Amino acid sequence: MTDRTIRIAVQLAPQHADYGTIRDVVRRVEDLGTDVVFNWDHFFPLSGDPDGLHYEAWTMLAAIAEQTERIEFGPLVNCNSYRNPDLQADMARTVDHISAKGGTGRFIFGTGSGWFERDYTEYGYDFGTVGSRLDALAVDLPRIRARWEKLNPAPTRRIPILIGGGGERKTLRLVAEHADIWHSFSDPETLERKLGILDEHCAAVGRDRSEIEISTGVSIRGMGSLDPAVLEKQHALGVRLFEAPASGPDYDLGGLKALLAWRDSFGA
Repeated sequence: MTDRTIRIAVQLAPQHADYGTIRDVVRRVEDLGTDVVFNWDHFFPLSGDPDGLHYEAWTMLAAIAEQTERIEFGPLVNCNSYRNPDLQADMARTVDHISAKGGTGRFIFGTGSGWFERDYTEYGYDFGTVGSRLDALAVDLPRIRARWEKLNPAPTRRIPILIGGGGERKTLRLVAEHADIWHSFSDPETLERKLGILDEHCAAVGRDRSEIEISTGVSIRGMGSLDPAVLEKQHALGVRLFEAPASGPDYDLGGLKALLAWRDSFGA
């Protein structure tokens, strides 16, 4: 775990901007030296005008795959409820190949159980309960892995699975069983406690927690911090992927640039 390199990500919310602006900011963040760019899998804005401009995640991910050369990318996170798991696997494999350009793909399959009720009700999906959505994710993740093994052509690499969320009984169990990356918004004290719970789940399933990259978000909806002292505490706990948010219409990249400067001063 401590041998991992610090990586810096940005989540570009696909809201309140035309697509040309989003395309341009993707180019900017890659040129800045960002390691990972994320979007999100929602159908409506999560902040600002609830009926403002907004775009669908997966078609955008395919465009990002074609547009970029170096940066890794994915959804933060895909909503498992919206699509058959085998279809999700096929979509991810295809985007992986689009991004490979003759080499190895750069796609990260970030996924979660879903939570934004408006997405469900307006698009005709059953919202269910937190528990039922997590139970569905538990059933579907093995199907996704199994479908990757059957597809022709196969993915260009073992596509990393990122699981977002901090539920201690079900979500962290899924992280222990399936995730290559765990993403959580946690202050250092909460993170330390949740890592202890994740250790217990990993022991129960016979997995070494060092196999899982620990990720956190900063400065979004009151969660996280760009304070270097907080970042260093998180780093000491094993966080290696730090993500800053940016949203349309202007996509202020100040938080991202601060994280990049911190990474570079750290000697990563």
